Amino acid sequence: MKKGLLSFLLCFSFIAAFAQTKVSGYVFDENNDPIPFANVLFKGSTEGTITNEDGKFYLESNETREILIVSFIGFELLEIPLTKKVNYDLKFVLKEEAASLKEVVIVTGKQSKKASENPAIRILKKIWERKRQNGLKQFKQYEYDQYEKVEFDLNTIDSALIKSKLFKGMEFVFEEVDTSSVTGKTYLPIFLNESVKKIYGDNQRNEKREDLIGNKNSGFSDNQVIIDFIDDLYSEYDVYDNYLKFFDKSFVSPLSRTGIQTYNYVLSDSAYIDNKWCYNIIYYPRRKNELTFKGDFWVNDSTYAIKEINLQASKSANINWVKEIYIEQEFEVLNDSVFLIKRDYFLSDFALNKKEKSRGVYGKRTTLYDNYKFNEKKDEKFYEKAVYDYDADVYNREDDFWEKNRLEVLNKDEKGVYKMLDTLKTVKKFKRLYNLGSILASGYIEFPSMNFDYGPIFSTFGFNDVEGLRLRTGGRTYFGPNDLWRLEGFVAYGFRDDKFKYGISGKWLLDKRSRFTIFGGQRRDVEQIGASLTSSTDVLGRSLASSAVVGTGANDKLTNISLTNFGIAIEPWRNLEVRLDGSYRKLRSASPTFSLDYNDFTAPNGVSSTVNQFEGRLALSYFPKRQMTGFGVERKEKNDNFARLFAQISRGDRDWFDSDFDYTKVQFSYIQPWQIGGFGRLTSSVEAGKTFGEVPLALLSVVPGNQTFFSIYNTFSQLDFYEFVTDTYTSVHLEHNFNGRLFSRIPFLKKYNLRAIASIRGVWGELSPENIALSTTGNPVEFPLIAPDSRLYYEYSIGVANIFKVLRLDFNFRGNYLDNPGARRFGITGSFGFYF
Repeated sequence: MKKGLLSFLLCFSFIAAFAQTKVSGYVFDENNDPIPFANVLFKGSTEGTITNEDGKFYLESNETREILIVSFIGFELLEIPLTKKVNYDLKFVLKEEAASLKEVVIVTGKQSKKASENPAIRILKKIWERKRQNGLKQFKQYEYDQYEKVEFDLNTIDSALIKSKLFKGMEFVFEEVDTSSVTGKTYLPIFLNESVKKIYGDNQRNEKREDLIGNKNSGFSDNQVIIDFIDDLYSEYDVYDNYLKFFDKSFVSPLSRTGIQTYNYVLSDSAYIDNKWCYNIIYYPRRKNELTFKGDFWVNDSTYAIKEINLQASKSANINWVKEIYIEQEFEVLNDSVFLIKRDYFLSDFALNKKEKSRGVYGKRTTLYDNYKFNEKKDEKFYEKAVYDYDADVYNREDDFWEKNRLEVLNKDEKGVYKMLDTLKTVKKFKRLYNLGSILASGYIEFPSMNFDYGPIFSTFGFNDVEGLRLRTGGRTYFGPNDLWRLEGFVAYGFRDDKFKYGISGKWLLDKRSRFTIFGGQRRDVEQIGASLTSSTDVLGRSLASSAVVGTGANDKLTNISLTNFGIAIEPWRNLEVRLDGSYRKLRSASPTFSLDYNDFTAPNGVSSTVNQFEGRLALSYFPKRQMTGFGVERKEKNDNFARLFAQISRGDRDWFDSDFDYTKVQFSYIQPWQIGGFGRLTSSVEAGKTFGEVPLALLSVVPGNQTFFSIYNTFSQLDFYEFVTDTYTSVHLEHNFNGRLFSRIPFLKKYNLRAIASIRGVWGELSPENIALSTTGNPVEFPLIAPDSRLYYEYSIGVANIFKVLRLDFNFRGNYLDNPGARRFGITGSFGFYF
């Protein structure tokens, strides 16, 4: 333990020598009130910061600085000599400026929105006019080299953490403790990822291509899950855009055309930067609890291009698990009129709460850009080219490669991360902690020596009225993330029905370029048929409705299903999938209180209880702008902001495998997320389908009710299972998450960072008299088949999310068909989740 503390002190001494000047403190006015957004900078440099809402600041320089300047509009400028290299917890008091008759004093607080009264607004409007002429958008084609470095650090390192049981036996890691130049807090680097890419783009075709040349990370080899997590966490952004998306939230950019309604702007200073005369504008939010920033930017006086900008998210911003967001961007002057991004620095502080002393994890990304080339046109097929094979060399570049391609050398601490993680991997305690995190993230327990994963563990327990308590065990083959084939299966047992269930499936990727895949499987299980309108070919898939522990009513309308499936899939064009498969199903009621009987003149008593049916399917799926990761038979989606279009035609034929019915079914669905700027995110879905031919209840389209207490998208919370049954249907769902936009304007609620959600959903359908007659057998437990054909059935809900950061509650109201037996007029559903 003493060794760990000694290492910490030695490291701190090294930092004090390396970072030549450090200053922290508070800025107050003469009434001892804190001054937020005051300028603090080292004299004779552009190194500076602004105070936060409490008047606090921290500033660091790698050079020796002798004078600190503190200023704010309406106050006298204050110059403070720095007698020491490290100056913490200083207190500065600014005096109000005595204005002459010819001076115009701009007071603190709300600033004018009028260009005639506020020179900063006049400059801002010039930026709007010229923004399409600045940056890469002014060129037809472009290409450049990109080097990216992402680091994660455990912050707020103190003696209590060093002595904690968690790090017993791993004290050596504290030899790498450093101090943040942004927050002034101590931190321990725990992960580092580097990548080198070649970027190509065509603005005329709206095409972009990224070629990964090299990737290296500390301790985790080529773990694609971590790499993709980083890519998703730190998505690209352009400060000229109206909204900047971070952590699935849309922040209002200070350069946005709506910025005047969101920010206060103050023209603070002017100076030469790289021989270009620039104006300095400070900005800060007009209201709290909105997704906004504070900071400043330097803008050129002739091109009105941004030279430097820094953005710091407001601490009151409605975002979870992130205490700080700090961004710096520097732009390079290629010639007199071209300003292009040169360096981008992004720091985020992930923590359970936003208290000043809370411990968390820093996520830091540094991106550098170089070797710009313009207007070199590429062939159309150039952007269509995709990488189909996993290239191990990309993830195993030699040190010479990194020495040559790093656009910024690693500092001592960053170099130490690689060595520290290599050592840490040999510690048994760390291995146990890492394995536990992997289990919670994937749901599988890994057995590498057997190339087998046990799980998913979250499906071990279930309950319904037919099976009672249900226990499930299963697993999958796993040689690596890019396996060309995979087998998985399960065995389950219900204690009430005293029956075993099982399932097995397999898939094999035969051609990587076209993603030609064969798949098949077999399952015997108890299932809630009709949990969704659009049918699935997933052999092992099982809906939540099949295992709801508690619900609004009896969950006894379950079906014994025996399913055998075999098919092929191909992706002839990127994100267009074609599937052709055939399945044989045997369907029978699993409950004595639920009937799937139908009239059958070939049966001895004229009624059959089991449906035996072969069905062939041709399905087309299209996912525009979808990004995938991986090269094996199973891939993962990198993003979620893309549309999903699905069309399928199914054909049932009596001549195949002695089936019972002839029919044709067509189905279509379209799901689209819409980012509506600072007003949140809307998700819309449309589904439609029709069955041609006479089929019994087991093969009809059931409007998906929801008798659980969970909020499930694309289901109807106030409908019971089988309340509406159709052979022709059209369904619409709209759900809008305001991301705190509404509650932030209600004084007594805004401090809780709640988020409002509004939803409306409706369905229309009809059911032919022939299909009704087919399933009307006189069975005492059968129920009348009703379709919402007289008028559109609808319901709506008002939701409150982000309760205790993890809970969402939806208050659901039924709009009509209130005379249906047992109709539920009102209900409450909820869900849990970790969302930013």
